[in-house]
Amino acid sequence: MASKKTAVELIALQCTTCKRKNYTTEKNRRNTQEKLELNKYCKFERKHTLHKETKIK
Repeated sequence: MASKKTAVELIALQCTTCKRKNYTTEKNRRNTQEKLELNKYCKFERKHTLHKETKIK
């Protein structure tokens, strides 16, 4: 079954220090074309670090 192209897509947020994908979220492609960068808590590093947007496989 083919997936439909919609404005909202699922993304993963990857920690920049430990390189693990810790969070998943949705992003509206029409409103934000650039990649998300958020400071989130990394449970492996035990501190707040920068998380960048990556694709979900």
